[in-house]
Amino acid sequence: MKRIASLVLGWVACCLLAFAQTGGLKTNLAHWAVGGTLNGGYEVALNREYTLELGGGINPFTFKDNKRVKHWIVQPEVRYWPCESFNGHFFGLHALASEYNVGGLDIPVGRLSRLKEYRYEGFAFGGGISYGYQWVMAPRWNFELNIGAGYAFLTYDKFPCVKCGEKIASETDHYLGVTKAAISLIFLIH
Repeated sequence: MKRIASLVLGWVACCLLAFAQTGGLKTNLAHWAVGGTLNGGYEVALNREYTLELGGGINPFTFKDNKRVKHWIVQPEVRYWPCESFNGHFFGLHALASEYNVGGLDIPVGRLSRLKEYRYEGFAFGGGISYGYQWVMAPRWNFELNIGAGYAFLTYDKFPCVKCGEKIASETDHYLGVTKAAISLIFLIH
């Protein structure tokens, strides 16, 4: 019984301490620029050197000529700050989970060139490491740049054209490369 009481008391103390920490509401301007993805996140200081970010986005839109970048993504990240949280350099470890429905896009770069002729519906799971920097712009406003690389496992159904057609294949793929890119505006909550 003492163990249970100690665990409950410890859990309550941790929860109360978490509410006393500095946090930040953020949005990734890069996601807004690429297809108007609605996004947001919250980052909380765990202590002076570590923060935990939970970010995500959703794009429910279909564009002209049935072009689409429909998706949702959740991307949590733990960050280490060498000096102090929410100021200067940081290194991160992130995970990602996403569902997507993309096609009809003319992007003549590597694997993305396939998006012009085919439509893909599927899921992505992965993670990676990141590096970033935050600048203090005002007492409650920060600006952040962040880039990450890692691995993603993709599982998807392939369709012959953007508008129509029956599924022509169910495939998987392994992706190594950029898994995170952010240009973020942050509102700090003390």
